[in-house]
Amino acid sequence: MTAAVETPLIYTRRHGPVPLSVPERATALLIGLGSLVVLLTAAWLTPSADGTGTHRQLGLAACSFKERTGLPCPSCGYTTAYSYFAHGNWLASAYTQPMGFLLALLTAMAVWVGLYVALTGRPVHRLFARVPSRYYVIPLLALALAAWGYKIVLTLTGHDGWHGWLH
Repeated sequence: MTAAVETPLIYTRRHGPVPLSVPERATALLIGLGSLVVLLTAAWLTPSADGTGTHRQLGLAACSFKERTGLPCPSCGYTTAYSYFAHGNWLASAYTQPMGFLLALLTAMAVWVGLYVALTGRPVHRLFARVPSRYYVIPLLALALAAWGYKIVLTLTGHDGWHGWLH
């Protein structure tokens, strides 16, 4: 007698992913629109050719760290990098502050992803839950420190600011 071979039960979805709830979609919409406002504000500003100080156009104070030490703080140049990015001069953005360029790029991605999630209800953001934070948080912190060091070198060598090739 032959024993019956059972077919293993395999989990498969019968339907697509469960759409997000209205509050989750509204949150995605707010993230997308908030990111768009940041980029539109950056586009409204005129990037400073000195590599820092663009934030002053928003009525904010000068960087007290730079005033006291003569060296840029860890976030010096971010607004300028965002402004260059929003004006389409990505090379100037990356030269001025590499981490600011990366954050501007991520902000632009957040506009599209936020709007996509809000309109479709597809849970794209859940992909990040599968990746342990150490795989992106530590590299981002390392890049932020490296970008700060780069900005300090630019300042000390007198090469800060975009006076460059595509200006």
